[in-house]
Amino acid sequence: MRTLTFGFSPCPNDTFAFHALVHGLVEAPFAVEPVLLDIEDLNRRGHDGAFDLTKLSIGALAGVGSRYTLLQSGAALGEGVGPLVVARTPMSLEVAAGGRIAIPGRETTAFRLLSLAAPRMGDVVELRYDRILHAVAAGEVDAGLIIHESRFTYADHGLVQVADLGDWWERETSLPVPLAGICARATLDAPTRAAAEAAIRASVQYAFDHPDASRDYVRAHAQEMSDAVCDAHIRLYVNRYSLDIGPHGREAIARLVTAGTAPSR
Repeated sequence: MRTLTFGFSPCPNDTFAFHALVHGLVEAPFAVEPVLLDIEDLNRRGHDGAFDLTKLSIGALAGVGSRYTLLQSGAALGEGVGPLVVARTPMSLEVAAGGRIAIPGRETTAFRLLSLAAPRMGDVVELRYDRILHAVAAGEVDAGLIIHESRFTYADHGLVQVADLGDWWERETSLPVPLAGICARATLDAPTRAAAEAAIRASVQYAFDHPDASRDYVRAHAQEMSDAVCDAHIRLYVNRYSLDIGPHGREAIARLVTAGTAPSR
């Protein structure tokens, strides 16, 4: 049986959604070799077409060009799921973005949204997403752009919310926030891409139907997250758009991809 490499993140939403596919619990005409990496690492590897299937930030899609094709299933979109800007004390978004701000990567959707909401950037510092809260709390940066489970734990670090960029996007566009999607390498033949999409959809459905089946797999990759944070993370990021992006989701993705290029320094 053919084996496809599949790059996705170790975050609870991905390990929950793709557990069944990785462990052969859904039908597929191929086996899967999982490669779990931080989302910005996946974005960077996407430029080289490193994996047969890969998760990519929607903010990175334009950069990978024709190397990958977006699949309809496995995506992370929704309402109330956007990245946050946090700081030690209250301030405006413009002040936060214009100071020394930590971000989880220049190709993340989070940074694309920040660049659209606050185009005048100051000193941008790239850090792995799980280092950002500590950097803000320790005064290494003035503010931080946070994603994933950090939205549930920033207050534990004594930080305050400056802006919810997902809320800003929804008010501006009346569309869901398109965070990331699963893509197939364009060199895969059409039947294999179609089979991969069907298998990913089946894996997500299996996760919904058997929510406890993946618990050990999720916990093995969740680092120091509590069960409560893991569960909240999954509930927020795995939703109806994970089964099928649908026309509304496609519109949101197209809107963000063509919304402009994030500034560089």
